[in-house]
Amino acid sequence: MDELRQLIADGQEKGALTIDQITAALEEVEVSKEQVSELHAYLVDQGIEIVTKDGKLATSENGKMEAAAEARASQQPAPKKPQIDLTVEPSLDSLRLYLRSIGKVNLLTAELEVSLAKRIERGDMDAKQQMVEANLRLVVSIAKGYLGRGLTFLDLIQEGSLGLIRAVEKFDYRRGYKFSTYATWWIRQAVTRAIADKGRTIRIPVHMVEKLNKVVHVERQLVQSLGREPTPEEIAHELECTVREVRDIMRMSQQPISLEKPIGEEEESELGDFVEDANAVSPFELASDTLRKENVHRALATLPQREREVIEMRFGLTGGRPRTLEEVGRAFNVTRERIRQIENHTLKKLESLPEAQRLRDAS
Repeated sequence: MDELRQLIADGQEKGALTIDQITAALEEVEVSKEQVSELHAYLVDQGIEIVTKDGKLATSENGKMEAAAEARASQQPAPKKPQIDLTVEPSLDSLRLYLRSIGKVNLLTAELEVSLAKRIERGDMDAKQQMVEANLRLVVSIAKGYLGRGLTFLDLIQEGSLGLIRAVEKFDYRRGYKFSTYATWWIRQAVTRAIADKGRTIRIPVHMVEKLNKVVHVERQLVQSLGREPTPEEIAHELECTVREVRDIMRMSQQPISLEKPIGEEEESELGDFVEDANAVSPFELASDTLRKENVHRALATLPQREREVIEMRFGLTGGRPRTLEEVGRAFNVTRERIRQIENHTLKKLESLPEAQRLRDAS
């Protein structure tokens, strides 16, 4: 189970897994052919691409994985190998039901496409629905090419379906081309726009998303061919652009991390616990401020009550705001000039106290 969790975590981080990586992880646990299929469906739903050694998308759904499972099933199972429970999530059930339902719809002939298009022009909603349902498999086929870019498979299908509906509404049968050729552009546009708008916490412009996708694609190919992470210089050479452009695009590709992300083996701490608060007072400053306040209060305690209250009000030492000479004068029912004299006299008296020297040393 730990091997599979690590495998899925690696796939979510890199956006893709090779068939060999998946097969190696499955060798550590005892699985059936059905469980392998469930694992494949789960990886697809998480947006994790399954690729070959050379970085190309695996053409079969999960042939090698199932073959490996069957080969292991024919052997004597180890007595105490851990069993895995790949519980199918509701989203996977929905995906299977959807794919099964659209697979039952017959494809349209060119003549039937034209006939439906004419009926759609006249406002026939049944014809529109039939045209959409007959081409939903095209949406699924295109959506597979955009896995691992921030949206789940179901979300990609949903966005592509909206593009398909738009294509049905705009299709002009008089031009003579097939509907699937025309619809492909609308579906791709809807999917790429959705990825740009919804695939990331911080939105990236569509034209930059296209550049980012090229960098990611080249990077994956180089990882497969070099056996290591490529340098920005190597990526720039493949894309025939500057290293600075590659660095800027890679910097843009960074994903935000939640401050509530669990940290450590026990996952008892969160990432936010280790992030420094730049606005927080440092322990040294807090201790120094506390000592200064103690020295000030100790010095004020040596003064007569009236002089102490005048200083506290003038400098806001009792938790309030500093008061003006006029405000303090009204409080003591004397003139502002008298308050100024008391303040100057008291400050000179404080300067001669030992606490004043401690304050100067602390500052």
